[in-house]
Amino acid sequence: MSLLARSSPLVLTLLLPLAGCAAPSPLDSPALRYGDVDVCGREVTTSSPEAQAWFDQGLTLLYGFNQDEATRSFHAATQADPGCAMAWWGLALASGIDLNDPDMSEQDCRRAHDAAQRALAESDGASELERALIEALATRYAWPAPDDRGELDQAYADAMQSVFARFGEDPDVCTLYADALMCMQPWDYWTAEGEMKGRVGEAIDALERALTGAPDHAGACHYLIHACEAGQPERAEPAADRLADRVPGSGHLLHMPSHIYVHVGRFADASDCNVAAIAADHRYFETAPARGNYMLYYVHNVHMLAFAAMMEGREQVAMDAARELEREVPLDVIEEMAPFVDGLMSTPLHVMVRFGHWEQILREPEPADFQLFSRANYHYARGVALSALGRTQEARVERAAFEQAAAAVPEDWRAGSNPSSDVLQIAGHMLAAELLWREGHVDDAFVHMAAGAAVEDAMVYDEPPGWMQPVRHAWGALLMADGRHADAEQVYRDDLARNPGTGWSILGLEQALRAQGQDAAADRAAAELALVWKRADVQATSSCYCEPGLAQS
Repeated sequence: MSLLARSSPLVLTLLLPLAGCAAPSPLDSPALRYGDVDVCGREVTTSSPEAQAWFDQGLTLLYGFNQDEATRSFHAATQADPGCAMAWWGLALASGIDLNDPDMSEQDCRRAHDAAQRALAESDGASELERALIEALATRYAWPAPDDRGELDQAYADAMQSVFARFGEDPDVCTLYADALMCMQPWDYWTAEGEMKGRVGEAIDALERALTGAPDHAGACHYLIHACEAGQPERAEPAADRLADRVPGSGHLLHMPSHIYVHVGRFADASDCNVAAIAADHRYFETAPARGNYMLYYVHNVHMLAFAAMMEGREQVAMDAARELEREVPLDVIEEMAPFVDGLMSTPLHVMVRFGHWEQILREPEPADFQLFSRANYHYARGVALSALGRTQEARVERAAFEQAAAAVPEDWRAGSNPSSDVLQIAGHMLAAELLWREGHVDDAFVHMAAGAAVEDAMVYDEPPGWMQPVRHAWGALLMADGRHADAEQVYRDDLARNPGTGWSILGLEQALRAQGQDAAADRAAAELALVWKRADVQATSSCYCEPGLAQS
């Protein structure tokens, strides 16, 4: 996955260490005004312009998953107008769960419950719609809080269904109803066969209804992207386009269109989204009193940029992002949270493998002893590099070291949404294939390539994907080197069906077609490649630098 975890332990376990304190409350820091994050406001019942302004900012921040900052903003709204029921509603909502963090601390539970009850107490002067939202949210919290939130979340979803039935023309109601449904099954919306699961279809319908009346609604655009990205990404592409510059001060919302763009062949746009998001986050961090859990989203943006740039053929951007990721995750955090964090830390090695920097890989320092996953990837990358350089005896030593290191990674370690063991299976097949190829065991090499691709295909959806260089790029390159041009063509077509617009496979397809005398089709592929790689800073001659004789350094 990305740094953001699907109901994942990653958000839960990274939250406090990256925030830099033991158990911080968002209210330990003051609320600040950010002039470019108030586009999602709605008029609420209050006589205080100050409370209204804080509410508008809080709602926008909430839709952008910056819950800590949203909590501070809604709290400031309650201070500006203690009688504003919707300010208390916002504070209760921001103190609760979201799609990426399904758990609540004890202090969150207490704050959310108390704020929801205060909203009820202040609701006599609220509008009918406001009272409906307040009464629905009150069903989401209890004090003392139960160990299992399932019944509370179900009660809230049921209550919001009733609100939606009454006020379904209101885009915020549609968005909040969809959010309630999606939080019942976070990041579990689609089967591997592309069929909807649970009630995600209802959520998508509600979000599309919101966007019919308010096409620029940032919250609805954001949640629709999440609802569709793993199964029907093209369905959310218009929403992604509208969200791309809708909230210039929200790094996460600027980043979100890339979740769609990487699935519809728009890797350049995905890169640009994340460059803009990272710049917005830098501006925010210069002002924000405490980064809190939002730091997770920043690291995710950097990770996503590395992946998009790799696919776009932009080596320098990819490597710069990978190194920034290294700098932003302190070693002590990696050590404390290694089962979840270490899955990110091999990104520079994957960029180097992608761009054929074999000698540079061999100069990389060995990861720390506690970085068990990174150590396995270190030996994988070295083994591939040595194989590509023709140093097969040394590569065999690295393969043995890889197998030993991979076996030492505990079963509960994760690489994003996937078990580390699944990712290391792919690495093992890739390394075996590269080495066997160089040793002349060509058919055995292709067996391993096919096996690696099968594991890759079966991985849980994640973004960026758990394996950042598709196996078929290397498989196709070695098929081409072996003269199996028709087989290579099929491998590239299979990859493009899974990863549309990928320049590496378009390049391979062009070469495979030309080798078979299909010049017209090859010319069309070449024209497509010129478009998708118009910003590439490499002159690749193969879909993988692992093809014999290719290297950059």
